[in-house]
Amino acid sequence: MAASTILVTAPRACEAIDLYREALEPRGWRLLIHPPVERHDEASLLVLVPEVDGLICGDDKVTDRVLAAAPALRVIAKWGTGLDSIDRVAAQRRGVEVCNTPDAFSEPVADSVMAYLLDFARRPGEMTARMRTGHWQRQPLVALHELTLGIVGFGHIGQAVARRAAAFGMRLLVHDVRPCDDDAQLFGARVTSLNDLLASSDCITLHADLRPENRHLIDAAAFSRMRPNAVLVNTARGALIDEQALATSVASGRIAGAALDVFEDEPLPASSPLRALHNVHLAPHNSNSSPAAAARVHANTIRHVIRVLGPVAS
Repeated sequence: MAASTILVTAPRACEAIDLYREALEPRGWRLLIHPPVERHDEASLLVLVPEVDGLICGDDKVTDRVLAAAPALRVIAKWGTGLDSIDRVAAQRRGVEVCNTPDAFSEPVADSVMAYLLDFARRPGEMTARMRTGHWQRQPLVALHELTLGIVGFGHIGQAVARRAAAFGMRLLVHDVRPCDDDAQLFGARVTSLNDLLASSDCITLHADLRPENRHLIDAAAFSRMRPNAVLVNTARGALIDEQALATSVASGRIAGAALDVFEDEPLPASSPLRALHNVHLAPHNSNSSPAAAARVHANTIRHVIRVLGPVAS
């Protein structure tokens, strides 16, 4: 049996590549390690995938054309959870198994959301900066229990956020395209329409999957429905938000601010107007950072590859 070749493009897998070498190379398999980039587009993958049996990827654009260029490919192991960048229908048609780690980062991402909410409500960083420049000036703050949190998408992460927010006494509104009344009741949340959630929430956090029908779900019309004091948090997928509409809404005072860990184009382009807005917090797709979560994803990703590619080469 010929030795399998496994292409590793996921940045977080490349950072821990010794784990993958120790688990896979003794089986007679060859690892191709590409210098990591945040996301490989279709063109770059077309060059990399011929004769590859397995792919360990991040948010790379795995299209039908990419799959057609890799006739030996049998498994795509996504490092993490989201699969929206992979054409799963085409993969199934071509007999390629697509694997991920569901519920991989719910706890660290939910922690990050609460950190942003607390920062907007209590403003410790802003007050520290003022103090260091010699300003002794009390700021108008708000307690979380005085606020309504709208959660868009009520899967594992949305529920982890709800559990934390409920402990702070926040009023909770939930919107999901799937029925979630029973889950919402566990946290005292009210299920409602997206329009009502936008109009009734002081804070809005996005945890929806990215699908063609909800690209730019939060657009200029959505911002027009929000409260002037509203803040928006996105740790899900960047393309859920029309970033130009967000920048305009924040700059004009239509909403109070935003916190973004994900962007439609990653890394965030230098030309993005979001970079110039002091009340928009920016992070490099890092809200899922957690040693324990990463270790679980590494182990699960390796397990998927071994399961699909089968016995040790002779």
